[in-house]
Amino acid sequence: MNITHPDPLHPNGARVRDALRSAGSSADIVETVEASPTAAAAAAQLDVEVAQIANSLIFDADGQPVLILTSGAHRVDTDHVARVIGAHSLQRASATFVREATGQPIGGVAPLGHPHPVRTYIDVALGQWPVIWAAGGHPHYVFATSFDELRRLTGALEISVVVSDGQ
Repeated sequence: MNITHPDPLHPNGARVRDALRSAGSSADIVETVEASPTAAAAAAQLDVEVAQIANSLIFDADGQPVLILTSGAHRVDTDHVARVIGAHSLQRASATFVREATGQPIGGVAPLGHPHPVRTYIDVALGQWPVIWAAGGHPHYVFATSFDELRRLTGALEISVVVSDGQ
């Protein structure tokens, strides 16, 4: 793996670490040598499958932020997810919208450590992996966790982010 343990942490990473500790997690923030703005980049640096990367994607759901934690192997079907979560519209959020909702930049949005709670959903496909990796609030920061812990940490509701047969 191409990671180090940053000391000191960037303020965004420190907020994520503090949120992890406050929620009872022992996960460590680690730093990738290169930025990991995509699931493929993170997977390559961590030497894991792209499907083990939990992308933290902020969407604009009828003017409100919604966080979708999705497997790096999936592209969110916004029409399907809008129906599942009861939104009229679900659109990719602008960089400004993301920063206002999370205090973090696109490419480093963590699933927690935000200034205010964000309604969160987690892709059921992440549950097949014993270890998944999530962003740590900065494009170089990630942390390892499990599906169950990530769901608990974020209060996320489980959904499928892609349409499968029979839906």
